[in-house]
Amino acid sequence: MTTVEEAEKIILSETRAYGTELLPFEEAWGKVLAEPISADRDLPPYNRVTMDGVAIRLKDFKNGVRRFVIQATQAAGDAPVDIYEENNCVEIMTGASLAATANAVVPYEQIDIADGIASIKNGVDVYPNQNTHPKGLDKKQHDVLVTAGTAIDATTLNIAAAVGKTTLLVKKLPRVVIISTGDELVAVDEKPLPFQVRRSNNYGIQAVLAQHGVQPVLLHLPDEPTLLKQQLQACLETYDVLLLSGGVSMGKFDYVPRVLYDLQVVKLFHKVKQRPGKPFWFGTHAGGALVFAFPGNPVATFMCLHRYFMPWFAASQGITAQHIFAVLADDVRFTPELQYFLQVNLRVSPSGNLLAMPLAGNGSGDFANLTAANAFLELPAGRDFFEKGEVFRVWPFKKIVG
Repeated sequence: MTTVEEAEKIILSETRAYGTELLPFEEAWGKVLAEPISADRDLPPYNRVTMDGVAIRLKDFKNGVRRFVIQATQAAGDAPVDIYEENNCVEIMTGASLAATANAVVPYEQIDIADGIASIKNGVDVYPNQNTHPKGLDKKQHDVLVTAGTAIDATTLNIAAAVGKTTLLVKKLPRVVIISTGDELVAVDEKPLPFQVRRSNNYGIQAVLAQHGVQPVLLHLPDEPTLLKQQLQACLETYDVLLLSGGVSMGKFDYVPRVLYDLQVVKLFHKVKQRPGKPFWFGTHAGGALVFAFPGNPVATFMCLHRYFMPWFAASQGITAQHIFAVLADDVRFTPELQYFLQVNLRVSPSGNLLAMPLAGNGSGDFANLTAANAFLELPAGRDFFEKGEVFRVWPFKKIVG
């Protein structure tokens, strides 16, 4: 049986690149940049005023001038107004471009204005470039603002718009199909018989993938070997990744491993020393498709998706994974010789620590418990007692709140 660490290593050795595509920048949210975004000009592109007030020449102030004639008013977006007379100033607004002949802005709070005269109040000092953001201070033209390999978020789109980058070269996403199996599963809009349940795992997986821009196809297949073989063969020829839920355990009707073998999908491992998710199966097809076959129990499917598929997805997109750790908030006992993925509620303590509060559950079929949890805490195999205050790796699947 494969260890968690071995399974992770095998999966990450099978990362793929799926090429690139050019998209309008408004449609690129959630994708990964395949090229850097550079400044098309200095940032800021001019000496930008940062407070409303009057623009002056510092040398006039140093020469003792305190009363300035307002020669013009300049708004943001207006052409800069030059100052040539010794006692002149320009009333100027935040965001405006400061003329090259001016080099300081005195805010309204430090002046009195009457009859077109701006008088600087007693005790006020003025220094070079006061209340201005000098041209090119942030970045110079052609400087890289966002590196390739960055996941595109709101800030990336903001920058793309600011530099006129109307299209972005992004990494293509894999074509994914989510396949649920099992004759006990019925459609969401059907009323199940007492011995049936509604399909739900596929929708949970779909929702997670949608957060990363993936738009998978959903299929449901019955526990019938011939039909399974026909449908899986078609999926192997059409999709880059097959995510299966169910049919991989040791039951008489768990046909998935045998069918995959018949379709010449090479098994890289089957069964992992973990709970939940022990029957997890992973393999690769000669045509390039990868198969992640998760156990059908809802919590097992959800955990395996976040612990194995999402790190593979990030690595295939060129995103460096960040390991997150949390402090166990209470003692935990677990006896089997398996790596245990404990459902926890993560919270930030007043001291700034990430705390993992264990949540009692009823096994890998208790998917309702996931509504209270927001992460899995990974507890290593070989121990049966985990003490409050110990630190372990954690796999969040929701936002962490204080």
